[in-house]
Amino acid sequence: MPPKKAKQRPSGAAAAASPHGRPPAGAAAAAAAARRQRQSDVQPGDPVPQPKKRRYRPGTLALKEIRRYQANTDLLMAKLPFARLVREIALQYQPSAEELRWQSQAILALQESAEAFLVHLFEDTNLCAIHAKRVTIMQKDIQLARRIRGVWGGAGWI
Repeated sequence: MPPKKAKQRPSGAAAAASPHGRPPAGAAAAAAAARRQRQSDVQPGDPVPQPKKRRYRPGTLALKEIRRYQANTDLLMAKLPFARLVREIALQYQPSAEELRWQSQAILALQESAEAFLVHLFEDTNLCAIHAKRVTIMQKDIQLARRIRGVWGGAGWI
């Protein structure tokens, strides 16, 4: 068995600091006081630093949004502006002084069918864009989808 070597003592400033190679006890207290001093540089009324906002990778939020909209059956358009639009269009066909009365269920049925039509149109538009080797839909994709569907919009899929 080889003989054990003796531990070497630190040399230079570290040796002068303490016999065990550690900084003196007062140095740790001084360092802690300096840290507290730096932290206390914040004065009342200074703006509070905000944590960094989470950055998602491109496409992650889009996929999250797609999952959210596919999971629920709520209407996508606001009800009141849609009802105003329906009444405005109806006045073009019935321009009498007397305003037409609408049942809320009738407007709701119109909104359901309009949203179903638009969702199906965007599905077909997306297929047209993919067929053109693109991921971004364009106006020409919507026009092509409507042209392929025909006069009635191809609503026979329901």
